[in-house]
Parts: sequence; C-alpha cells; structure tokens
Amino acid sequence: MKNKILVVDDEAEIRKTIRLQLEGTAFEIIEATNGEEAIETLGRENILEMNVIICDIRMPKINGIEAIAYFQQNYAGIPIIVLTGYPDVKLAVDLMRDGVVDYVVKPVEKSELVAAVRRAAQQWTSFGENLPPRRPAFGLSFPRNRNPEAAMCRLR
Repeated sequence: MKNKILVVDDEAEIRKTIRLQLEGTAFEIIEATNGEEAIETLGRENILEMNVIICDIRMPKINGIEAIAYFQQNYAGIPIIVLTGYPDVKLAVDLMRDGVVDYVVKPVEKSELVAAVRRAAQQWTSFGENLPPRRPAFGLSFPRNRNPEAAMCRLR
C-alpha cells in the first residue's frame, strides 16, 4: 500500500516547496489547488492510502475551514495539518479542539514540516476501525456520503 499526503494550497510555489521538503520521505504527494479540488481528489483516490492532509485556510471556492469540516465528516480517519500564512491563535485552538492534529505557520522549516507530518502519520487510522465521533468544525454539517459533487453543490 502506498503512503500519500494530500497538499491543499492555492499557491503553486507553496505546494512545490512542500513537495521538495517532503522529498525522501515515504510519502507520495498529491496536490489540490483549493478545497473543491481536494474533495474531488479524495473521491478519486484510494482513501486507505491517504495518510495525511495538509490544508491551507484562505483559498478560493471552498476555503480551508469548509474543506476541513468536510474531511472530518467524511474521512474522519485521516489526520489534518493546517498550514497557513495567517497565524490566528483562536482559530488554531478551535481547529485543534475540533480534531486538526497540527497548526503550522508559513514559512515553515523543513524539519518542522517533516516532524508534523510524522506525528500526524502516526495517528493515522484506517477506515472501519472504532473512530471517536467528531464534530464538524464551526458547526458546519455535511451528510455522510461519498458523493463530492453533491456536497460541493451544497457548499456553493
């Protein structure tokens, strides 16, 4: 089984930097430019191979907060790391309380990113195991389905 990380960021340069920083680790990097594309990507990928999601907050279409809520509702076993250029202590606390495993501020040093990914990957749990129920972030609610197109229509 492959080990994959989904990197969700609207800035191509950031995605490239993350890919380079994680080069040499055991992970294949999958990229998405926004929350909408990330939801579509997860619908196509073998979810059992997805070990970590790294997600920006401020993005067009479906932003990081909405995307994270969707991931937590529909892919609860995949640890999420927030990587943002806008430090916000209250947001970080709220997201961590809601199940995000790490909150990292850009620019991030390679050692810090690799350590965060390793910690998150250690928490990875396969679907079907006894997962604790998670509240969607900030009261957002999404139905449990594997139809990302329908979910994205509800977000628009």
